[in-house]
Amino acid sequence: MKVALPISLSEEERQTLTAWSRGRSTPARLVLRAKIILAAAAGVLNKDIAQQCGTSKPTVARWRTRFAKLRLAGIERDASRPGRTPAISGKVVEEILRKTTQEKPSGATHWSTRTMAQEVGVSKATVQRVWSSHGLKPHLLKTFQVSNDPQFAEKLWDVVGLYLNPPEHALVLSCDEKSQIQALDRTQKSLPMVPGRCGTLTHDYMRHGTTTLFAALNVAEGVVIGECMPRHRHQEWIKFLKRIDAATDPSLDLHLIVDNYATHKHPKVRRWLARHPRFHMHFTPTSSSWMNLVERWFRDLTDKRLRRGTFRSVPQLIQAIEDYIDHHNNTGKGFQWTAKAEAILEKVRRARATLDKTPSV
Repeated sequence: MKVALPISLSEEERQTLTAWSRGRSTPARLVLRAKIILAAAAGVLNKDIAQQCGTSKPTVARWRTRFAKLRLAGIERDASRPGRTPAISGKVVEEILRKTTQEKPSGATHWSTRTMAQEVGVSKATVQRVWSSHGLKPHLLKTFQVSNDPQFAEKLWDVVGLYLNPPEHALVLSCDEKSQIQALDRTQKSLPMVPGRCGTLTHDYMRHGTTTLFAALNVAEGVVIGECMPRHRHQEWIKFLKRIDAATDPSLDLHLIVDNYATHKHPKVRRWLARHPRFHMHFTPTSSSWMNLVERWFRDLTDKRLRRGTFRSVPQLIQAIEDYIDHHNNTGKGFQWTAKAEAILEKVRRARATLDKTPSV
């Protein structure tokens, strides 16, 4: 027969247990444990303690043992308990993970909780728990593009160098065109936002024409030179270059960061640039529009003024864009580039190495 461990108390422990046993602002479970230990220290048997305290002998033995080993800390906190037995086996979990990451369902491009549950023979809630615990989201897909420009590194150093160390007595202008901006009018009136309901906008619309915005962002100051034109050709680009020439200090060199669109490299454009030596063109690598800071400003324009706008004509659309440019130039700040060229190149190297090792789908 197992013999109960003898209990001896220090004066401090006895005072603490006595205070707990009286139940003043003490949880009921701790009151019971304190009474058990005080009775055990008085030499009372476990069966008698269980009868006095209205509990079971195993409970008395458990807390008596924990106090003997851990003292007050052993009864003040609950004992650890084994977790719930998993509802599904590890093999089923592995099968769900394998199918999710290595196979595709028949007749679909990706798994859903229902198709996976039917395939493996579990509930869709189980599939959802497994995906959630392993960070899998088959319904989401991110797009990417690794530039294949053979001069990627040289162009990257050139553009990032302009952002981080701009030349003296010069302006760095990030330039691009936002083409085919549509003047969209909704077919019904939009309802305003009220407490408990968001604003509404009809999903269908009427088109009233398009315009193209040519924009040059002064990176240091955040000021934008913009002009809307009906078409997007080399003639309009030369016209915009003349606008930049007239709107900037003639004593400053102009370093323009542009993409590889054919309009920017047209022979007539090159001849115009040759006659204006203060213009210096810097081309971003192919498939690297993220390197052109004016694209960040275009996103703000779309989010803040165009996406929810209602325009009944192209002139109304152009006026809204011009008003936004004026407001931005009065309140905006300069754009700051923080990514170092070395970090970008290392990330591109890792991406290319991963692509080289990944089999074609």
